[in-house]
Amino acid sequence: MRENMMLFHRLLEQPIFSTRAHVFQIDPTTKKNWVPTSKHAVTVSYFYDSTRNVYRIISLDGSKAIINSTITPNMTFTKTSQKFGQWADSRANTVYGLGFSSENNLLKFAEKFAEFKEAARLAKEKSQEKMELTSTPSQVAAVKKNVLPVLPKVPPKVPVRKKESATGDLQSPLTPESINGTDDERGTTPETPQYLPEPRAEPSQNQLPFSHSSSSINKHWEAELAALKGNNAKLTAALLESTANVKQWKQQLAAYQEEAERLHTRVTELECVSGQMTVIKSQKTELNQTIEELESALKSKEEELERLKEEVESANEFQTQKESLTQKLQETEERNQTLEAQLVELEQRLEGSQLEREAFRKSLRTLLELLDGKIFELTELRDSLARLIEGSSS
Repeated sequence: MRENMMLFHRLLEQPIFSTRAHVFQIDPTTKKNWVPTSKHAVTVSYFYDSTRNVYRIISLDGSKAIINSTITPNMTFTKTSQKFGQWADSRANTVYGLGFSSENNLLKFAEKFAEFKEAARLAKEKSQEKMELTSTPSQVAAVKKNVLPVLPKVPPKVPVRKKESATGDLQSPLTPESINGTDDERGTTPETPQYLPEPRAEPSQNQLPFSHSSSSINKHWEAELAALKGNNAKLTAALLESTANVKQWKQQLAAYQEEAERLHTRVTELECVSGQMTVIKSQKTELNQTIEELESALKSKEEELERLKEEVESANEFQTQKESLTQKLQETEERNQTLEAQLVELEQRLEGSQLEREAFRKSLRTLLELLDGKIFELTELRDSLARLIEGSSS
């Protein structure tokens, strides 16, 4: 209830930037498929929260908030097609996707995302500087010492091998051509190719090309689908291993923070002891060295985390490309079924035409036989008339 009230107060302010798009979220169970959260295009807006000095992306479908995402410096808006983009929100534990009516709207939204992401980064740096200025030297040292005095063993890097299909680069999923952007605003539907009926021909000339093209297309798409399934299995295994490594690093980071608090308490106790200044100075020197070493280790781990995030995004792109190819395969199969139905219809028409020709030939033969009989009778009549004429003249 408190979160809804805070969201309501934010919506009373004027948005910084607004656009309309179809809203999707990644399936929380499979983490593979897109689930539409709005039946039609809704308004997606950027808001500035002055109380917390953060930027938010908010969208409502009626009275329901389908997007409430706080922009952080670690977020990245990825353009997966000409009219579709996505970003991951770790706080909401989901991935949002937006389908736009045009590429221009997508580019404007991406530009605003990058602009507000940079503003969030600058705001975070300013808040950290203020904290450092207002804190005591011992507190500054405690903030810098959020690590253990022992270098941890960095988990091995998880290689993710990218594999291309036999046809080259794959297409991204949920493209605006498949979801049609915001076609409900334009009142149009996706255009489908119109196929003209084939000219009537003999079965011996048309039946073989139709069956050959259908089997070759099916074999081609089946080979690509098999390659994608193998690649998807490898990417899934790598993603699971990366998730396990991230959890382990989070546990290590919590341990580092606890150790930093303990070290801060220890330093405070040592500073209170006036008779052991030399020992305290040596211990401070050692602790500073340890802090520098651990800070470098943390920096390398942060770089490793960024690399793993890029690999996860790449895995998501491969998954969406697989779904796009599967949909294309289904469309090809439907087209083959339509062509086969047209071929059967043409064969039936040809068979009917042949039957009609045969009946016509039979009727012609009957007429010829009748005509031959009449001609024979006329010939006999002529001969008899000629004999009568000769007899009368003699």
